Amino acid sequence: MRSSTQGNIHFNLYVPDSYDGTKPYALFVTLPGYQGLHFQGVGINLRTEEFGFVAQDYNRNMIIAAPQLDDWGDTSAKQTIELTEYLLDVYNIDRNKVYGEGYSGGGETMSRVMGMRPELFSAYLQCASQFDGDIEVLAKARTPVRLVVGAHDEYYGAQPSRETYDRLHALYRDQGLTDIQIDRILVLDVRPDSYFSSQDISNQHGRGGHLFANDSDIMGWLFNR
Repeated sequence: MRSSTQGNIHFNLYVPDSYDGTKPYALFVTLPGYQGLHFQGVGINLRTEEFGFVAQDYNRNMIIAAPQLDDWGDTSAKQTIELTEYLLDVYNIDRNKVYGEGYSGGGETMSRVMGMRPELFSAYLQCASQFDGDIEVLAKARTPVRLVVGAHDEYYGAQPSRETYDRLHALYRDQGLTDIQIDRILVLDVRPDSYFSSQDISNQHGRGGHLFANDSDIMGWLFNR
């Protein structure tokens, strides 16, 4: 897609055969890690990550966009926003079922989206990443967020996710929300070493994307809202 303001936006799009525009469908936007960016090869994100495929098991009436952007900064965040707005305009989308997910570098990008236009999304799942966006903007929108990471993630570690959780939790308390209300929109999910070792996985970051995408507790949180 060629944008007059954001340049070329590369993406893969899955539209179910059942879609005819007469009823609203859900929308899922999944952003890949470094290995799935556009310069790594067209469509490589579909071969390195499973989120877009597994998502179909949760909602057959869902359009799935898998952008292939060029970095994990503001440029890609703005392209993600423009693409999302385009899809919301072109397709009949249920605005209460617009889901975002980002793994590794894709999480950095989607977190920036959450710091710019969180109201576009019904919920955001961040996997094995860190939050680089404007937390105060996100807190005002109260878009539900789940931060999933391995306790000893080799790239980011778990501390950035813990700090993001603590900051968001404090902002919500300042807004007057109770702990029960906060728990409905903010989840810190640090997976212990045993979660990985029990599945013969030693690389928490590199293989976390596979495990998280195939974990019904994690993915169900996003889609069964």
